[in-house]
Amino acid sequence: MTFSFDQLRGFVAVAEELHFGRAAERLSMTQPPLSRQIQKLERTVGVRLFERDRRRVTLTAAGEAFMVEARRLLALAERAPDLARRISAGSSGTLKVAFTAAASYGTLGRLLNRLEGVLPEIDIELSEMVTREQVAALLGGEVDLGLARPPFDTETFGSRVQLRERMLVAVPEGHPLARRGRPVTSADLVDLPLIMHSPTRARYFYDLVVGLVPISHQNVVHTVSQILTMVWLVAAGRGVAFVPESATGLGIDGVRYLELDGLTGTPVELHLLWLRESRNPALWRALEAWDPQETATP
Repeated sequence: MTFSFDQLRGFVAVAEELHFGRAAERLSMTQPPLSRQIQKLERTVGVRLFERDRRRVTLTAAGEAFMVEARRLLALAERAPDLARRISAGSSGTLKVAFTAAASYGTLGRLLNRLEGVLPEIDIELSEMVTREQVAALLGGEVDLGLARPPFDTETFGSRVQLRERMLVAVPEGHPLARRGRPVTSADLVDLPLIMHSPTRARYFYDLVVGLVPISHQNVVHTVSQILTMVWLVAAGRGVAFVPESATGLGIDGVRYLELDGLTGTPVELHLLWLRESRNPALWRALEAWDPQETATP
């Protein structure tokens, strides 16, 4: 079944005017070719769309139903060129964003609010992934933009730092370390049960922690990949854990966050990450909208 948009326009004009002469005048054509268009359309559809005699024209029940779809198709056809132009320019389309769980503690919300304010017609699809999964998804074209942890292959990926923060020690409320009133030292942690980052699924935090503090692996009681899980385990009294400062915003009762002695600067980083060869115009508009000079702190 095929019919043209000219036939649909002719049908809609007749259906709205209920008069072939007025419809033809509206379309800047004569009545005979308009009548032939309608007859051809009815043969293509296989039903009568109009009841007509010498005095009046009315829509059949089938014509009433066809009218709804004809208007919808014409509206889509009229919007399609503009939509294609906006997608090409990056002001419309879809942006698939992946994020680590810890990125949702503030940074993700700021990113989405900025994008919504500057590019309201872009549809954003979210996926929670660890950094290793984000890298694979970016390479496979499954996502366009990531919020991930370094390091990255800088020849393949572009990146911008979005957050720098301190590493803190999370301890249960009432723990002796919380009562000392000073930063925690490596000596303080000897023989304490430790909730540690997974060396595979949380490699960034694992490497960061073992680079900051000598870790006795015989003290590790749990190995997990998510910061939220670590904090809940600390609240349950299962041990102490090293967490980024943004974890203090989780609002979990029964946990104190202590400074780590000798730690200078803000070593924990979160980056925007994208494939340099991406062909999604919406990605480049999004990167323009997100100020490259803006680096947040918790």
